[in-house]
Amino acid sequence: MTKSLIIFDLDGTLIDSVPDLADGVDKMLAHFDKSPAGTDNARTWVGNGSVKLVERALVWAELSLDNLHHAHEIFLKEYATCQGKTVEYNGVTDGLNCLITQGFTLALCTNKPAQFLPDILNNMGWTDKFACVIGGDSLPTKKPDPAPLLHICDTLGMDKSQAVMVGDSKNDILAGQNAGITTLALTYGYNYGEPIADSRPDEVFDNFGDLVTSLL
Repeated sequence: MTKSLIIFDLDGTLIDSVPDLADGVDKMLAHFDKSPAGTDNARTWVGNGSVKLVERALVWAELSLDNLHHAHEIFLKEYATCQGKTVEYNGVTDGLNCLITQGFTLALCTNKPAQFLPDILNNMGWTDKFACVIGGDSLPTKKPDPAPLLHICDTLGMDKSQAVMVGDSKNDILAGQNAGITTLALTYGYNYGEPIADSRPDEVFDNFGDLVTSLL
């Protein structure tokens, strides 16, 4: 595969952040005297950004969406204190280092709010890995809109034909397809309980190492 720019999703692709996200959601729900939703539910709610995550939690808890703005503010505050359980998926750091050594430019495009990215990247030891980092609120639109991916290409001076989008959810694949960018999918992440192959990415991989090998 002759490519030079690899754009990665974050949650469900490079890191498993659901335990921390679930803790943030459960602390938010506790403000409304509701029972914790737990990690299994949170795992099916991740992928469309923090507002949608909170909205899904409120629906689950049978709370009015009139509470959404307030609940989202509570979640952001609580999630900022929940960073101890997020871990990288097997082989990710080695894979990123291998790609960089081979001359690839790496970028990050996530729907997670940008305010949380510096600490996560620092905790993972990835601060210097990505030439461009885009959060869910960095631009007017987020995935599955193609604009964030095209913005990355423009910012780095690369044509979209040189780029690959790597993700675990249909939002990632749709964003890549909408942008006219090659899409590679991983099966181990968060995709609302749906097989990622249903979104018809160009290739599907069960582990990060095999994906990296395919790019070399």
